[in-house]
Amino acid sequence: MARRKMASGLLVLATAAVTLLAVLLFQNLSSAEKKIDEKLPRLYETDDAEFRRSLSALLGPPLVEGNQVETLLNGDQIFPAMLAAIRSAHKTVNFETYIYWSGSIGREFVDALTERARAGVKVNVLLDWVGSMKMDTALLDEMKAAGVACERFHEPRFAHWGRLNNRTHRKLLVVDGRTGFTGGVGIADHWRGQARHPGEWRDTHYRVTGPVVAQMQSVFLDNWMRATGEVLHGEAYFPALAPAGPHMAQMFSSSPSGGSESMHLMYLLAITAARQRIDLANSYFVPDDLTIRTLVDAARRGVKVRILTPSGHIDSETVRKASRSSWGPMLEAGIEFAEYQPTMFHVKGLVVDGLFASVGSTNFDNRSFRLNDEANLNVMSTAFGREQQAVFEADWARARPVTLQQWRDRPRTERLWEAAARLLRTQL
Repeated sequence: MARRKMASGLLVLATAAVTLLAVLLFQNLSSAEKKIDEKLPRLYETDDAEFRRSLSALLGPPLVEGNQVETLLNGDQIFPAMLAAIRSAHKTVNFETYIYWSGSIGREFVDALTERARAGVKVNVLLDWVGSMKMDTALLDEMKAAGVACERFHEPRFAHWGRLNNRTHRKLLVVDGRTGFTGGVGIADHWRGQARHPGEWRDTHYRVTGPVVAQMQSVFLDNWMRATGEVLHGEAYFPALAPAGPHMAQMFSSSPSGGSESMHLMYLLAITAARQRIDLANSYFVPDDLTIRTLVDAARRGVKVRILTPSGHIDSETVRKASRSSWGPMLEAGIEFAEYQPTMFHVKGLVVDGLFASVGSTNFDNRSFRLNDEANLNVMSTAFGREQQAVFEADWARARPVTLQQWRDRPRTERLWEAAARLLRTQL
């Protein structure tokens, strides 16, 4: 009798455990928010004032004048600029990133951050728990011992179990509230160099000054408050910012906890408003059906659409297969595809009509649109747009085009792999 009671009790516990696991999996693999599922009507073009008003009204922060945005190509330009900004800090450094691995560049950032903290600068570092799993914990301990406030976003704790699949993918560095950096780069030795071979990844980052830096600071503080409960404010974080350049810009964010569809909406608005050309560079291009239809509609009304993705040099072959499985309707509509050849292509950028550019952390996939915390800088400027188009052209010249016939002729085994990968697209 006692054995039966014990067996019955174990069965109840096992059932409860399985039920709890199922609930947690459901919470982590799904979004509570409704998806955008209908095409947006085409009401304006990129150079219309209504397009600018819609970006401000629908995405949150307004487009503000007077900003300078400097393009930094690959690790040899990006890392020295970021480290120099940290070393120049007088009051505050706020740093949020997804990837932070051990290695020589990780060591350099720790040295710079700890030196400033010991000098009395308030240094706050927010790392994604998943993205920083390869980081030596001794580096974290070293920063904390020097007075750096370090947090890991959604580190496994009971209070976080329902949100473990929500990661911060944002890449933000704000120094003294006056200079900001954003883009695609992570803190790992893969990004060192000038993208000359597979050991040096291709990426772009941006150094920003002007009034929009206050918006960048607010995006960092959004997650810092969620992670710590601490409110950072005052002149050390939000100084008065004078105009610094000619560009109109906007920094906005998305998160499953509030407005996960805003990033998706931004891309749909820009594609729908396009009049002449769309140049899209993205390391993880796995569009949903609505986005495919929106791109196809743009191509059919005469917009020249080019999409640049990684080649076999990619850190996730599953993502590449899921991406290629969707190319058929777009290639049939005349959209051009090419795969970057020299190394892993980690760039995330959109340029529309040489006037509107969106750069930042966002991948063109469901994970970025609905599961991750992301942040993008939008710039309305013909000068900046021309510069980003020139960068795109240089990357396109190092890529191999994929024609419709080539896509149709791919082997049956590749098609099967693509179909299997496509089943995972909601989590990629």
